[in-house]
Amino acid sequence: MHKKIHLLTFILAAIFSSINSYSQKNLYAGIEIGSKGIKMSVIDVNNIKKGDYTILGFWTENAGIAKGISRDGNLAQEDIFVAGNIVNEQLQKIRLKYNVSDENIFIVASSGVKMAQNTGDLVTKIKTLCNKDLEFIDAETEGKMLLKGSIPPRDYEDAMILDIGGGNTKGGFVNVQNDNKFEFFPLNLEYGTITLTEAINKTILIPSEANWMSVYQEKAFEYAPVLRDKIKQLLNSSPASLKKNKIYVSGGTVWAFTTLYYNQKSDEHFIPISLSDIMNYDAILKNSFNNYQNLAKENKQAEKVINTYDQRHLIAGNAILIACLESIPELKNRKVYFAKEGQIAWLVSYIVDRSKNIKTNF
Repeated sequence: MHKKIHLLTFILAAIFSSINSYSQKNLYAGIEIGSKGIKMSVIDVNNIKKGDYTILGFWTENAGIAKGISRDGNLAQEDIFVAGNIVNEQLQKIRLKYNVSDENIFIVASSGVKMAQNTGDLVTKIKTLCNKDLEFIDAETEGKMLLKGSIPPRDYEDAMILDIGGGNTKGGFVNVQNDNKFEFFPLNLEYGTITLTEAINKTILIPSEANWMSVYQEKAFEYAPVLRDKIKQLLNSSPASLKKNKIYVSGGTVWAFTTLYYNQKSDEHFIPISLSDIMNYDAILKNSFNNYQNLAKENKQAEKVINTYDQRHLIAGNAILIACLESIPELKNRKVYFAKEGQIAWLVSYIVDRSKNIKTNF
């Protein structure tokens, strides 16, 4: 009798173990070591080809690993020590809390960290503590990973993506060549939310006017033709980009717009947006900014936006967004989406690259 009970217990345990093991095959996790912090993300993939996945967790640990680069070109050893221990702790958390299989956990470092001369020390630390390889995302592949990770693979051929960051705007698109292979074409603009704000600020020559919002807006208006020309040159240098029927935009600027203007939570990964709404939002930013400051007092997401960007940054970022969309002919006949999960684009890109059901030979 006891033998039968033990046998039954063993069989049930094996069944549950098998079910549990199977359920974890669709779970993936990523740890990204960035210049200003370490980001963790866990996703449950239903259909990666359709961009169908659920974010189970996304959190950040503050660790300024790259601050030593500006001093002597190296990552400080104490920063490597701290980062290594954080990564190891978070790796254990991902394994225990989410039960993600080890082969589905990826650890990467950003292009900002890659600038250091002693990246090998960080690689060694991660390997020693975690027994995992550390890969670096260089600037040349950021646009490609952004496309792979932010756009549903079924839309690759008929879409382009633009990500408005703090330092620049990047993105790209793919075309199908004669040998039925995708060729990626990057798009890079030197202006981002922060850099454009700084460029506009530099045109305010009278010190006493430096803090006047009216003067900033006037200078931003005068700078607009320069911005539009650069964006038109960028897009016209790759005419095929202007033929794409789906435009995906991402980055903090678009997140701020959808959060403040629409003021409603959406579980969708891709949110339809329109130029007319963006223009209306622009008018509020410039003329009634206190509306959003008041909204931030009662809305946590709006508060997060206002604590992240000041009025000048929001105006500058939105100027880039408007100029990009206005440079696309017949925009009213195209679809524009906010790809809101840009922060995990690299992880989704990794999964796409490892999928046997998606053509990603670019």
